[in-house]
Order: sequence, then C-alpha cells, then structure tokens
Amino acid sequence: MEGPVIAPANAGDAARADAQPWPRPASAWYAVGVFAVVLMFLQLDQNTISLLQAPIKRDLNLTDVEFSLLLGPAIAVFYALVGVPLSRLVDTRRRNLILAVAIAVWSAMTMLCGLAQQFWQLALCRVGIGAGGAINGPGVYSMIADFFPREKLNRAISVLQIGFVAGSSLALVFGGLVIGALERVPTFHWAGLTLHSWHLVFIVIGAPGLLMALVMRLTVQEPPRRGAAMQARTKAIAFSEVLRFLGANWKVYLPMMLGLAIGGIEQAGTLQWRPAFFQRTYGWSPAQIGVVSGFITLPMSLLGIALGAWVNERLARRYDDANLRTVVIGLVVALPFQVLGPLMPSPWLAIAFGGLSLMATLMGAAPQNAALQSITPGVMRGQVTALYLFVFTVIGQGMGPPFIAVINDFVLKDENMIRYAMAGSAAVMSPLGLIVIWLGLKPFGKAIERVKRLERGAQAG
Repeated sequence: MEGPVIAPANAGDAARADAQPWPRPASAWYAVGVFAVVLMFLQLDQNTISLLQAPIKRDLNLTDVEFSLLLGPAIAVFYALVGVPLSRLVDTRRRNLILAVAIAVWSAMTMLCGLAQQFWQLALCRVGIGAGGAINGPGVYSMIADFFPREKLNRAISVLQIGFVAGSSLALVFGGLVIGALERVPTFHWAGLTLHSWHLVFIVIGAPGLLMALVMRLTVQEPPRRGAAMQARTKAIAFSEVLRFLGANWKVYLPMMLGLAIGGIEQAGTLQWRPAFFQRTYGWSPAQIGVVSGFITLPMSLLGIALGAWVNERLARRYDDANLRTVVIGLVVALPFQVLGPLMPSPWLAIAFGGLSLMATLMGAAPQNAALQSITPGVMRGQVTALYLFVFTVIGQGMGPPFIAVINDFVLKDENMIRYAMAGSAAVMSPLGLIVIWLGLKPFGKAIERVKRLERGAQAG
C-alpha cells in the first residue's frame, strides 16, 4: 500500500479543477517584487536590534541572557500564542488586505521601540513586531502559489528570497549607517521620556514600512484561489483536520519541519549574536560591523540563492526529491564554515567563512519553501505554512539566541568567549538538522511522484 496520498497543491479534486487561467505574468511578478521589498523591511525591523546590543544592555542594565530574550523569544511569543490560528484568515479572506494590516502593525511597533524606557516595554514592542511578521509568511506563500504553477514556484520563491537576504544585509548596512549618524546625538528628554540615540534608530527604520502597507493594499492583485474544492469553501477547514493530514503524512512533513527548526537554532543564534561577536572578539564598532558585514553578506547571499536555483533545476530533471536534495547539499557544504568561522584569528577570515556558510545555507532556502508548497493542498496551505514557520520561529529563532547566551553566561562565564559558544552551537545543531532533513528525502520524493500522477489525471480528465 502506498500510504496517505498528498493532494497536489495546484490540482483540484476533479477534472475541472484549476481550469481557470493563471494571473498575468506581469501582475504575478510585480506581486513577488512587492513581497520581496516587504520582506526586506521585516528583516530590517527584526534584526537591527542585534547591532544595538551594547547601548541597550548598558542603558537598560541587561545581561546576555536577558538581551537574548529580546532577539528571539520576544518575536516567537506571538507565533506561539496566535500565529497559527490567525493563519486561517489567509485561507478565507482577502490576503492583500491582511498583509497590509500586518505590515502596518510591525512597522508601528518598531517605531514604538524608539520610546521604550524599560526592558518589559521593549519586549512588548518586539512581541508586536512578531505579531505582524506571524501572518506575513503564510499570506505571501499562499498568494505566490496561486500566482504561479508548481513548476515555476521555485523560481518565484527564489526571487522572494532576495528580499530576505537584502533585508538581512541592509539591516546591517543601513542599521550601521544610521547608528553611525546618530551615535553622537546626545541623550535628551521629551514628554517625560529619556531618549538615547538607539531609540532614534528604531523610529527611523520603522517609518518606511507604513508606506509599504499602502502599496500592498492598493497595488497588489488578489489572485484567484486554485482548485474547485477551494472555491466551494466559505470558511477555512478546521485546524484539527490539518493536524490529521499532517499526522497521516508525518514521514514527509516531520523531517522538513524538525530539520528546519534544529538548523534554525544555529542560524538564528549566529545571526543575532554576530555583531556582539565582532565587537567583543575583534574590537569592531557597531557601525563598522554593520557596513562591512552587510556588503559581504549581500552578494554571497544572492550567489547562494542563484546557485541553489541552478542546482535545483538540474537535479529536478532526474530526481523527484530535487528540492530537498538541494537543501541537503547546501547544508553539507555549509557545515565546516559554520563551525570554524567563529574561531578564525582575524575578523576578515571570520567574515569570509560566514559569507561562505551563508551562501551554502541559502542554496536550499527557496527549494525548501517550494517543497512545502508543492505537496500541500491549497485548502490548508495558509495553516500548514504558518505551522511550518511556527516551528522555525518558536524553536529556531526562539531558542537560538538564548542557547548561545546560556552557554556564554553559565558555562563559559565570560562574555568575551562568545566565539566558542557560537562554534559549539554549530558543531551540535548543524549536523543534527542535516541528518533529520536527509531522512525525509525518500518520503518527499514519493510524495512528489504522487502529486505528478494526480496532476496528470486531472489534465487527462
């Protein structure tokens, strides 16, 4: 017996499914461009705080562990509470409106970080940033899967990933430039608040997102949902039904989700603590760290995405599991650079190793997301994507920064030894995540084979 059949993401339940034409390519690619810019601003709003660890720790009197709670767990809180339930709106309501509201929420909360006076206030604002970000991923991936047929998904998501890497890099470059421009602004008082230069950084980086909320709502087309079953539904299917589907297909979904989460612990921890690592280990200033690291990581990230798309398209000619196979190849290449990078004797070698690690890891970014969309039925794509991002955010982003901070504060007991905490995290988590994803290769290949068979049946009918 073959086991549970995974319905095709873009094939309907009957021969008439998906007979409607796809949106015009110009509209589809314009939407992807807007999604990429939006993702760039989300990364900017979420990650610039890592450059500000020294002044925030000083002014709010925080330890590494306390500051790490602002980096990951504060963002993950909203995912843990209501991120998945809210994703049901993605499966039933106008997604361009939902995304516009989400963008406005996280941008406004970023600006409110610029007024925070205490740890708990800054933490609540970071939770608010997570509130907006929680709905962005499910909404964007759901719309892309309705803009493009399955065979074009990987390329579309590769373009989307440009927004992710550009945002991560610009968070360093732009954040470093803004910090450098504002660091000499003296502390001042306004409306009973004490405002430092780092407060102004949050206000400056949060403001542009409000404009992007309007662009999303007014200019991005809402694509028709694919599949006769989807069109017939008036409300989202129950989350319990989604869980039953995932349980029936656990051999496919569990390695993808768990492997992403485990690897995310190393990736998120390294990303958020990298500025502190350069400052403490090599004596670089936040502005120097941001500008140099940003200009190195941007081209390496783009190269990784392009290389991943090239490798994936060639593997797809021979293997049904090409998407996950590309992920595994990238993780194998990245592993030695992840472990050895923090141990380099010079900052330039550390940056080079970090860039190569990022390039290899991002080879699998688009294929991994395309893999999930390709095997998930459209009627539950929003909720499954939300759960996928929930696992990555709560486990990966939520645990990554505190994992390194706990090693530093309680094992090494010296914040200047953070390089060893980062190397140790990579040596444990990266191989474990790689093994878990590798275990999912065969089940995923069989799932894609069934999807193709169902698609051929629908076309023949």
